[in-house]
Amino acid sequence: MKDPLKLRRRQFLARGVLGLGVAAIGGQRVIGANEKVGLGLLGSGGRGQTLMGHFLKVPGVEFRAICDVYEPNLKAGVAKGSPTAAGYADYREVLARKDIDAVVVATPDHWHARMTIDAVEAGKDVYVEKPLCHTVDEGFQVVEATRRTRRVVQVGTQRRSYELFMEGKKVKDAAKMGPVRLVTSWWFNQQTQLGPGSIDGKLDWEKWLGSAPKRPLDGVRFRNWYYFWDYSGGLMVGQAAHVIDAINYLMGSSYPLAVSASAARVHLDGAEVPETTSMAIEYPEDYLAVVTIAYNTMRYPTPRDQMHQFHGLHGRFDIGRESFALHGESMDRDARPLAAKEMFGTFQQATDAHAANFIDCCRSRKDPNAPVEAGHYTNVALCMAMESLKTRRRVVWNGEDRKME
Repeated sequence: MKDPLKLRRRQFLARGVLGLGVAAIGGQRVIGANEKVGLGLLGSGGRGQTLMGHFLKVPGVEFRAICDVYEPNLKAGVAKGSPTAAGYADYREVLARKDIDAVVVATPDHWHARMTIDAVEAGKDVYVEKPLCHTVDEGFQVVEATRRTRRVVQVGTQRRSYELFMEGKKVKDAAKMGPVRLVTSWWFNQQTQLGPGSIDGKLDWEKWLGSAPKRPLDGVRFRNWYYFWDYSGGLMVGQAAHVIDAINYLMGSSYPLAVSASAARVHLDGAEVPETTSMAIEYPEDYLAVVTIAYNTMRYPTPRDQMHQFHGLHGRFDIGRESFALHGESMDRDARPLAAKEMFGTFQQATDAHAANFIDCCRSRKDPNAPVEAGHYTNVALCMAMESLKTRRRVVWNGEDRKME
């Protein structure tokens, strides 16, 4: 079977190269082997500052610009990037700087597409947090802009750069499991209330809203944007982006055939998106993936909070956050795994490696481990799940017209 990711990539390259002008080809700056890569951070809240820490571990990197519309976040980001980082309230000023080679986008989901497109159009490479974007149409726009401008875009699904998952894929691919018709996966955690809605400094609310519907200033929405449909799809999207991408990676899948989603009631006072959801994803490779995200459960030790199980006719492959095991077909209750590996306490290395892979690709101009096409495959499934929850129906993917039905 042809690799859909490689096929899609060739299609976009074939269409994009024909339309490239001389300026786009000749104007692309090449970063010298001993030259520092200048980064800008767009969105310096908690995740943005965490990503800064991972990128600063990569040799030859420095943050030169930090952007946030919330002044306390901006000040914290500039302090972390000191002494080379300057602060901005408008991301377009960051993109206008010639000494910025790439940007890290760590904003709420509804800003991902616009910032990524503007960045590649400005000649910058982009590391964008998952999910790739917030709608199906946005995803295609990001992919097309990336391939047309020939920029490097890495989506923040770091398991694709994690030693455990890379080795696990090789083990699964080599195993004689027979056909896999069912994948079951889950991510369990606990959240009992939304965070406080306090705003402790200057906030440009209009800029923060961006393309989202206009609303009066709302600190609860600002602090808990994950749980409002205007900006995201809850942890069903935030965490399932990782889960679905891992399934696609390990199964070699792209767009789904159909998605059906269901949920329990909302138990977080003030939230719109439920914290307990399950989606059934039908794939053209003839298997069903069932993804459950539950944030109203008991607390689990971090290595045990998530699991993906690939059920073959003659075996099963399990891979969690920091371990995997291949089980053969056996009626012996004490049978040991045919292959297993544990790397407890190493998951932070996944983001370190993902950041390093992105910087390496900024220099080499190769495709990163999590390219835009892979991000959009997951984005489509997530958008279909959100639509299914809202409409209470099975949502079908029309690949020819590139839309949900």
